Amino acid sequence: MRTHYKHVLMCTGPRCTENGVEAEAMFKVLGQAIDACEGLRVKRTRSHCFAVCKEGPILAVYPEGVWYRKVDAAAIQRIVHEHLAGDCPVEELIFHRLGIGDVEQGEQP
Repeated sequence: MRTHYKHVLMCTGPRCTENGVEAEAMFKVLGQAIDACEGLRVKRTRSHCFAVCKEGPILAVYPEGVWYRKVDAAAIQRIVHEHLAGDCPVEELIFHRLGIGDVEQGEQP
């Protein structure tokens, strides 16, 4: 396994989106976006369920413990470039933070 500094977990389970099709497609987009950023050391892992059904695809970034919901291709591009590569979480897309819990859209810690 290559060295990584962040770990991104993405729910691709069948309950997040219609039959998990959209979530699986977004997982592929996530991989392509990470690979396109030369030198970015991020581990990407599929998860079956985060128990936040109907809010998927869900994407969680660790070690920060920042969770994003209903991510589409545009959101993934922003998360990869701003959060993973730039260390600046995309505040308006966050719905949950480790140690804080659910947050209002765009709420700052």
